[in-house]
Parts: sequence; structure tokens; C-alpha cells
Amino acid sequence: MYKNIVDLHVHTDNSFDGNHSATFFCEKAEFLELRAVAFTDHCEVDQFRGDPTYDKRIFQGFFEVSKVRSAFKGKLLVLNGIELGQPAYDVETAERILNTHDYDMVLGSVHNLRGGEDFYFMENLTLVEAEKLLSEYFNAIIEMLNWGNFDVLTHLTYPLRYFYSKSNLDIELNKFKDQIDEILTLTAKSDKALEINTAALRQPLNKLSPEVDIIKRFKELGGKYVSVGSDAHYAEHLAADIDMAYSAALEAGFDSITFFQKRTPLEMKIEMER
Repeated sequence: MYKNIVDLHVHTDNSFDGNHSATFFCEKAEFLELRAVAFTDHCEVDQFRGDPTYDKRIFQGFFEVSKVRSAFKGKLLVLNGIELGQPAYDVETAERILNTHDYDMVLGSVHNLRGGEDFYFMENLTLVEAEKLLSEYFNAIIEMLNWGNFDVLTHLTYPLRYFYSKSNLDIELNKFKDQIDEILTLTAKSDKALEINTAALRQPLNKLSPEVDIIKRFKELGGKYVSVGSDAHYAEHLAADIDMAYSAALEAGFDSITFFQKRTPLEMKIEMER
């Protein structure tokens, strides 16, 4: 068992697919004796202009997290974050969102290709179709990295969750080695953290995102920081399998987990309980 467990990717009911309040999550975090939790509610940047509820959600989320931060001060480190989906598709809007509030952590993610639906909704793909989509997805990640105004690259292998569960496809990632190496190199050179996401361990794929071999490669390419997150949308999933993420970080050669305060990376040593 590890000391000082943190969960740095959590969605409250201010996410369109969230279910529980920040207060309820913090009560659960205190019960689990977590050291820190980062609330990172969704903002799908490419949908922002067409969805008038996003402004309200973002304001409400930031306000509620600020309140629980005060309420749990001294008991739990509460970080105010956001998950920006597809920020490179609408950079002007992404920058405006980030200038609206002083976030601790900004997660960068891609859930869909330009003008397309979330990978979650894709079913019955052929292997050829899935591999083409995955290559385009990795190019979108590279585009986001070249934009760069975020702190943590999240769930790098996100589409694999749904290629497996909805099309019964287990993709061989060696075919995408050059793209993945470019992503990891850009992440390392820009001093961003690579997230070890545990959500797919609760899904049919049953793998970390990314798996240990990619985390090791990130270290080889100069990566300094790794983050961990359950991607919880329900309080019962808070910190789920985070111990496996810690173990993967250690196996890959990292001796600390990185979180961000005021967009500044801070490292916490991985330690075992005695």
C-alpha cells in the first residue's frame, strides 16, 4: 500500500456526464485518507460556442471547488482544475476559458476528431477503420501539444477503450510507434506531465492508459513528470486502482507523482506504508 495517495482527474456533477458534487467527493476523499484531489470538469472546447450551458458549468464548477477547498483546508488538498477537450480545434475559445479563472491544473485531451463524434459512440468498426481513426487521433494530440497551453496530457490511449468494448478490436500500437514517440518527445520537451489513467481498468479493456511500456518510453525520451487519475465520474470510483498507477510509475523509473498548483509542477515522492 502506498502513502499519500492522490487522484488528479475527477469529474463532478458540473461535467455533462458527472454525477456527484464536489462536497460529496471530498467527503469520500477524506474517508479514503487521500492526500489530494483535483477536480477537472469537462469543457469540450470545440462544442463550447454551440452549447450555452458551458459558461454556467465552468463558473459553477470553479465556484464550488473554491468553496470545498476552504471547507476541507488542513484535511485535504483540493486543486481547482479543468479538462480541456480538443482545445487546438478552437484556440481562441480555449485561451478565453483559461483567462477566465485561475486554475491549478489544466488537463489536455482529445475525445473526438474535428467535426466527429466522441470515440465513445463509435461501434462496429473494422480494423482498417479503427487504425485510420487512431492515426488521426494521434495527429490531433500532436496538434494540441504544439498549441501547448495545458499541464497534463491525459489518457493517451483513450480510443482503445471503445475500439475494444464496442468493436471487439485489440489494436497493435507498434504500428503507431513513430507518432507515439513524437507525442512523448513533445510532452517531455515542454515539461508536461503524462497522465497514468485508470478508467479503462474498470472497463472491458482492463488496461492502464497508457500502459507501462509507453510510460517507460516517455522516461527514455526525457519525460520528467507523471500524473495519476481515476477519471472518476462517480464518487465510488474515486482513487480506483490508483495504486496500480503508482506501481506503473515506479516500474517505468519515476519515483514521484506530479500535481500542479497555480500551473506550477510539484513533485511528491512515491512511498510505501510501513
